[in-house]
Amino acid sequence: MKKLITILMISIGWTGVLPAQEVELVSTDLFAVHRAAFMEQMGGGIAVFTGQPEIPRNDDAGYPYRQDSDFYYLTGFEEPGTAAILVPQATDGVKFVLFVRPRDPLRETWDGHRAGVDGARQRYGADAAYPIDSLPAVLSQYLSNATGVFFDFSNDHPWAQTETVATLREWADTNGSEIMPTAGILDEMRLIKSPAEVELLERAIDITTDAHRAAMAAIQPGMYEYEVKALIEYVFKVSGSPRLGFGSIVGAGPNSTILHYEGGDRQLEADDMMVIDIGAEWHYYTADVTRTVPVDGHFDVEQATVYQIVLDAQNAAMEVIRPGASVAEINRRAVEVVTAGLVDAGLLEGTVEENIESRAFRRFFMHGPGHWLGLDVHDVGAYMVSTEADSVQPRTFEPGMVLTIEPGVYIAEGSEGVDPKWWNIGVRIEDDVVVTENGYELLSDGAPREIADIETLMTARGIPSVVPEAAAGGSH
Repeated sequence: MKKLITILMISIGWTGVLPAQEVELVSTDLFAVHRAAFMEQMGGGIAVFTGQPEIPRNDDAGYPYRQDSDFYYLTGFEEPGTAAILVPQATDGVKFVLFVRPRDPLRETWDGHRAGVDGARQRYGADAAYPIDSLPAVLSQYLSNATGVFFDFSNDHPWAQTETVATLREWADTNGSEIMPTAGILDEMRLIKSPAEVELLERAIDITTDAHRAAMAAIQPGMYEYEVKALIEYVFKVSGSPRLGFGSIVGAGPNSTILHYEGGDRQLEADDMMVIDIGAEWHYYTADVTRTVPVDGHFDVEQATVYQIVLDAQNAAMEVIRPGASVAEINRRAVEVVTAGLVDAGLLEGTVEENIESRAFRRFFMHGPGHWLGLDVHDVGAYMVSTEADSVQPRTFEPGMVLTIEPGVYIAEGSEGVDPKWWNIGVRIEDDVVVTENGYELLSDGAPREIADIETLMTARGIPSVVPEAAAGGSH
């Protein structure tokens, strides 16, 4: 236990604070704005949304609950067992209807407080609210006068086998109407973040970069991957993040070359490189920041060479970002720089142009340069769009789009024709940026990227000036 407490305390420059001092509610105005924008694009008809159900894990235990991202985006309502109807043309002013679990003292003793019907109206701004069991009957009333319906059907939809979906299908069959997907509107809306959403993302990112700094200061040979992961997720929790945006990827040595490594039981060796790909959630918005560090705190020649190739590619890719540019341009630039670096290092033979043409670079750089970021780590929004001429072209950036930039080079043990001195070097550097009117803003600069800065932080290994009481006291 003493060793664990020591690890938890070692973090230079960490500014984390206890949740009671930090967590505040998101204004319901944000969700009202989202609903109004969605209904404006609907035109007439009604839209039906269903919340994410609870998912059993085993026996009477369930998986940790998280509300459906679209449902949260429109309602802010986090409880399971919910649904909503939006009626933009309502003549009685009832445009937002919520269906929720009713108050139940017995169940609340076991499972926690419920907002109930009154809370749905008073706290979440519903114009009308009903117990969830009322949904089929109330929905039928709305469908009787509906001129169109929006709902996202899919065979794996969590409500696919329910009476609600059967009622919608019956309406469509009876009226000879096609039910329109909500994603066609919502994906485009969610792609452009408002200033309020960017602020939520910035907080998630700040927590994540704090965790990176704490990990850099603590990592040393002899630790296990799971200890580093525990420290990271401790920083998330004590900073007020309720959950991970995705499973933390913490892989050293050979595991650094596995893109979505899920393990965590390797003991760190001095000459390992370690990839740390993590993201805290803050009010459902997630960060996604990756750093790669040498376990002993010092890059050797080969590690530094590969790292600099990736860093140069990331910097070059970010220089492309501006309104009117595209992910395709970012990819092209990242590929050019990575390929040139690999050729210079002798890891690829032939010219840069030949290796790009043959796609030989994909042996070491096998994924895209980044992705949208928001309520989901791989957020919604198409990368290719149709034009008026019925062609398809890369989507161009607009202010308010948030994305990651994450080139990487991975040289696995046993790579044919590669000198063993390069084996087990995996490097990914990932940062989060928001497109602005004139270019971009780097949101994740709180975690060092330059070789010298990483080495300085890792070799200092001091006790932070601010340590939450939860980390500092006791042996229980």
